[in-house]
Amino acid sequence: GGGGGGGAPAEKCFTEATEVTFAVLGDPVIKAYVASGEPMDKAGGYGIQEVGGSFVSGIKGDYFNVMGFPMHAFCRELACLVEEGQVLRK
Repeated sequence: GGGGGGGAPAEKCFTEATEVTFAVLGDPVIKAYVASGEPMDKAGGYGIQEVGGSFVSGIKGDYFNVMGFPMHAFCRELACLVEEGQVLRK
């Protein structure tokens, strides 16, 4: 059983890939961005929803995955668990 009958919780592992393309950046732009401190606490060195997003010239895949949580893939997998009876419907 899943999440509905007091059994073990449902668990599903999945991955989601998104390809991000950056514009060609000159050294002055890169140095200024690093000096701003913005990339220092970011996995991947930039935040797409911040100034770093201005360097992105294209995305192939899920924007929310780039932000850190693949919303569409999560909802798709959750729907499968519900259909399989692994998650209680209310």
